[in-house]
Amino acid sequence: MIESEKDAREFVLGLGDETALDRLKRFAALLQEENESQNLVSRTSLPQLWRRHIADSAQLLNYVPRETAPWLDLGTGAGFPGLVIAAMRPDWDVCLIESRKRRVEWLERVRSALGLQNCRVLGARLEDVETVEAGVISARAFASMVKLIDLSHRFSTAETVWLLPKGRSAAHELGQLAPEMRRVFHVEQSQTDEESGIVVGRGIGKRGTQ
Repeated sequence: MIESEKDAREFVLGLGDETALDRLKRFAALLQEENESQNLVSRTSLPQLWRRHIADSAQLLNYVPRETAPWLDLGTGAGFPGLVIAAMRPDWDVCLIESRKRRVEWLERVRSALGLQNCRVLGARLEDVETVEAGVISARAFASMVKLIDLSHRFSTAETVWLLPKGRSAAHELGQLAPEMRRVFHVEQSQTDEESGIVVGRGIGKRGTQ
């Protein structure tokens, strides 16, 4: 279990390299500066920024084969998990979807500052995004699982990996799904919080069923 900021940085380095770590250090500095003008993350979480947000996002890489793409991150907000993934895997196609204008501007500034040519920012409501086949669909604090699947199953194939950090509500939200949907998901233990879970799934076609 990751318990400190030092642990978090070492964990992230183990999933990437020094260059990726440097990008994320720059990202962290930009976020703390921007958080003074818009509430990107809770101020109380800033002292644990690496553990609570960066390592929490980076751990999703453990569930994805290296050749998987494109990565579609829904409701990216402050940049989690999508911007972290793009910074750690600059050769992957990562698409960040965010509807709020100030957040879109923020994501574009960071993408440019970090030189992430692999990363695209779509400033639109999910309902208005053109349908594409995603290799990975991720979402952190975007919507309930029932609503999320309803909105985004059109991006999924039977091989798409779903990665949904759900905190302490993971098991509860999984229980809200129809029985046939529960069979394609399971909860993995988060490495950053012993009471939090990540809902992982595969096998959802475009109609939202197996």
